[in-house]
Amino acid sequence: MKVLKSFVSMVLLAGATVASAASDIDQLQNAIQSEFRLLSEDLGAALSYKLLSPAEPLGITGFDIGVSVSATSLENVTILDRVTSSTSSVPSAIVVPRVQAVKGLPFGIDIGASYAAVPGSNVKLIGAELKYAILSGSVATPALAIRGSFTKLSGIDQLDFETKGIDISISKGFTLLTPYVGAGTVWVTSTPNNVLTLAEEKFRQNKFFGGINVNFGLFNMAFEGDKTGDAASYGAKFGLRF
Repeated sequence: MKVLKSFVSMVLLAGATVASAASDIDQLQNAIQSEFRLLSEDLGAALSYKLLSPAEPLGITGFDIGVSVSATSLENVTILDRVTSSTSSVPSAIVVPRVQAVKGLPFGIDIGASYAAVPGSNVKLIGAELKYAILSGSVATPALAIRGSFTKLSGIDQLDFETKGIDISISKGFTLLTPYVGAGTVWVTSTPNNVLTLAEEKFRQNKFFGGINVNFGLFNMAFEGDKTGDAASYGAKFGLRF
């Protein structure tokens, strides 16, 4: 429990820092093409879909509803600083708070959606996911699932940005705890608007993640580490899962 408390404290502290220092991304004309690509890679890691849940399906009557926060360490802080209207240095991480909801369907299928807004900035994000449990799991066997996901950015006039992802994960429950790991790919499309010096960037990033789900009946917590491309993210989720 001490490890979990330290993990939560770290994420929340990063969130408070970003909330006080974040600003609008509205100066993309200050970046050259190579810098725009690096910025897009950081945004791909921070803004791609992060569910924070194990592979096992919810079942036809199941729901997973909660709030989460993820903190992504930026590989290119100086570039983000240059393309924002901030009067002070931007923080070294992007923190994204989300509201998430997932509904279980028949045949091992779960469908979900999320909404996010980065405090103190013009970054807003919607997401969706569809997951299929190849193996539902049991007391003796693990669950195995494949998931497709999508996110789309809004609020930034100078940028159209979206991600598409696919991943596979495995989990195994042990009483209250369900650890899980997974890997996949994220495709990023980053398109500048009315910035004549920049062109669209399309690329793929590898994704690796692992975490633990802690369930106390209805109340649920999840903690996850993620590496997408070169950037690392850490997240925590709190809510109801049944």
